Amino acid sequence: MKKLLLSGLAFLIITQLNAQNYQVTFTATGASTTVTTVTVENLTSRTSITLNGTDILNLTITTGITSPEYNQSSDLKIYPNPMNDYTTLEVFPPFEGNASIVISEMTGKPVARKQVYLEKNGEGFKLSGLKSGFYFVNIIGNGFQFSGKLVSNGNATGNINIENAGRIIQTIEKKEVTKGNKGLEATVDMAYTTGDRLKFTGTSGNYKTIITDVPASNKTINFNFVACRDADFNIYPVVAIGTQVWMAENLKTTKYNDGTTAITNVTDNTTWAGLPTGAYCDYSNTPTYSVTYGRLYNWYAVASTNPKNVCPTGWHVATDPEWTALETYLGGAAVTGEKLKETGTTHWSSPNTATNETGFTALPGGYRSESGPFGLMGSNGYWWTSTEATPSSGFYRNMINISGNLVSADKNKHAGLYVRCVKD
Repeated sequence: MKKLLLSGLAFLIITQLNAQNYQVTFTATGASTTVTTVTVENLTSRTSITLNGTDILNLTITTGITSPEYNQSSDLKIYPNPMNDYTTLEVFPPFEGNASIVISEMTGKPVARKQVYLEKNGEGFKLSGLKSGFYFVNIIGNGFQFSGKLVSNGNATGNINIENAGRIIQTIEKKEVTKGNKGLEATVDMAYTTGDRLKFTGTSGNYKTIITDVPASNKTINFNFVACRDADFNIYPVVAIGTQVWMAENLKTTKYNDGTTAITNVTDNTTWAGLPTGAYCDYSNTPTYSVTYGRLYNWYAVASTNPKNVCPTGWHVATDPEWTALETYLGGAAVTGEKLKETGTTHWSSPNTATNETGFTALPGGYRSESGPFGLMGSNGYWWTSTEATPSSGFYRNMINISGNLVSADKNKHAGLYVRCVKD
């Protein structure tokens, strides 16, 4: 068996040497020419990391089997490797918090998982009970993921155990740093399978820009930073889709953009149903929902005929023709919804037909009916246009979890829907 493992190890090392990783660097133009941080979300595998804007993202290709040698970062140490009866995992996270230790076979099938709390100074864990074979070790926390490879030569029967071995006090250089024309650059690894779609969120002070891409070679991602701050000083990420620039989150302001005029917050159903002027509310009158989903507005607050603008200065509520132009650019209403919706089932109910290839990240915040009750959070998202349909209704767009369609219709002006703004 050991002879077979050594032969397999040699083969895997050759495979690793022939693998071509992709390196991604970051630049900025527009309102800022400096990138402070970049959050990278793999929309296919649902993993994410955050790195400095001067860092180099090294996408480690996992189309084939890679070597279980010591090609791990200093954030994760595995020794002895190969192991017999047990091995030690040393983890040095960027900050303390909850995390998961996941041990997987080379096929990707998890064989052990443990929820842990990691101290920033480092934690040690004893791993035992692995059968002979090759394994991946992943430490997944909030905003980071460390990966390593492990060979087991043991004779265990598969009763796997992960024990906490205590804190590790050690000063350690976490990243390989080189100096180039950008200054100090750290290389940060992220597992990547060819064809995965990545969502890059670049931040610089009060600016946030989103770009999606499917890397197939080394490349530079350039963030065009655009100011998008409402009268409540909420900062919104922005995303370019075709020739349009959209807010990548729902509006949540409580004021018009003159900064002095408040939008009326209406919680009572009877008042909501009869009010002929601009108003907003939180879903179920619960402000915590608005942190994630934004706020609901009646049509009077967002109407193109309203002399006051709810959007940030330089922005306006998307019109019906602008939504139609978006649909046309993305290939028609029948496929636009899936290209705009957030992937996965963190917010959308299952099943969720979505790729979010635009980075628009539409969420299922539900709505408030014209008579006042709330409903459909998790399965539906509704967005006003500023365009009037009839004297009593305005045009809107709707997305649902089970379809990739983007529905266009009109709704009573007293209904409460979400808002996306478009740059002037």
